[in-house]
This record gives sequence, C-alpha cells and structure tokens, in this order.
Amino acid sequence: VGTGDIVHKIVGSTRKAGTFSVASNPEFLREGVAIRDFLEPDRVVIGVEDKFAEERLVALYRVPLESQKTPIVVTRRRTSELIKYAANAFLATKITFINEMADLCEQVGSNVGELALGMGLDKRIGTSFLNAGPGYGGSCFPKDTMALLRTAQDYGVSVRVVEETVTANEARKRRMALKVMDALDGDVQGRTIAVLGLTFKPDTDDMRDAPSVPLIETLQRFGAQIRAYDPVGAENASRILSDVEFHDDAYECARGADA
Repeated sequence: VGTGDIVHKIVGSTRKAGTFSVASNPEFLREGVAIRDFLEPDRVVIGVEDKFAEERLVALYRVPLESQKTPIVVTRRRTSELIKYAANAFLATKITFINEMADLCEQVGSNVGELALGMGLDKRIGTSFLNAGPGYGGSCFPKDTMALLRTAQDYGVSVRVVEETVTANEARKRRMALKVMDALDGDVQGRTIAVLGLTFKPDTDDMRDAPSVPLIETLQRFGAQIRAYDPVGAENASRILSDVEFHDDAYECARGADA
C-alpha cells in the first residue's frame, strides 16, 4: 500500500505534473481458473487520483463486461491497493477458522464437513473456503497476509486477527505430521507414508508454501519413508523435496503403505 505513490514520484521526476497518471488495478485471478476469472470477474477494482485515469479505465472494462453487469468499483489508489490484501487476508482467516473448528470437532465427536455445511448455508457466511485441511499455501495468501501485516506495522495499527491467522496456519502445517504419527501409535520410524497431492491446491503445479512440504519434512525427521503422487505437481515438487519416491499413479503410490 503506497506503491502507486512511489511510482508517481519516480515518473514525476522526469514528467510534468498533469501529463501522466498512475492507477491501481488489482487482479483477483485464482490459479487453475485464471482465464475464467479474467473473462467473468466478480468485480473490477480501479484506484485512481484523477478523472483522466478513471474515465479511460472504466471505458476499458465497461464494453466487454457490460452484458455481465460486472460491478466496477472506483476508489482512491491506496484503497485499491489495500482491497487486494484485505480480501486475501479475509479468505485466509476463513480457512484458518474452519481448520481450528476441525480440531474442536475431533475433540467433541462431531463432523467438520457437516459443521461447514450448516455454517455455509448462512448467506452472510457462504460455503466457499470452508473446507478443513492442512492449511493454506500458494503464491497469494502467505504473501498478501504478510504484506498486510507489514503495512499495518508501518502505520502503527494492530491487526490481531490476521496476526493469529498467520501463526495458526504455520502451526497447522506441522501439526498434520503429528496427526499422522498419532494414527500410527506415535512411531513412524521405518514406516512408509504415501502422500497424495503435493501442490497447495488442485489444478496447478505451484509448490509455493505448499502444506505438503513441512508435513513431509517433519515425517522424514522422525524416520518415515515417503512416497508421493501429484497429477501435475510432481516435477516441481521433486526440485524441493529430497529422499521422496515419486509415483505416476495414486493407487500404485498407496499400495502397501502404512498410512
């Protein structure tokens, strides 16, 4: 937040004021469905400081998106920059919340899938991002939550919910390994563990901050032998993970494994 101001100052050192504009137009593309998100966005956000930039950017989007009635949100540049971080931080918080509810469900003997359905049908909450799992990863959520925290720190503002989200997510990635160990009576020394799915989400080969990495590395430290399968991410995973036996078929990977 404030990057546009810096760019404006740099350009302004060689161009006269009023002869150029700097705008913020954040993207909200999800890996795996980026083309669909580009052609059918839920909203377009434009951050501008002058009418010249606003009119041209609105015109750029209005015609191709008019039939879909896509909302175009026009705001100040810094607000536009912050919207991107705030949206991803909120979704990361939602994922972390359902993961902590999953822990509670296990202790009280309830089902987190049914819990998520019962919550998600409330229109104020919605069903998306309520799938319990080993924590979020990828290129956006870790980067954007940390960027939001850094911005808040720079301005002396406390965003405790996001701070706790980041801490809880990192702890969850490693706790998944302990859950596997508990299922094997606390000892994985010499045991074979099959890991099905390595990237941070389906339909991508992106291994950035993938929860599978700390899971596998923790199990290896306790002596487990790891086999792994991912339909699209094995090549990238092989550059990051060592001493892992990769398979081309999920059933072959699982056959004979202890877990």
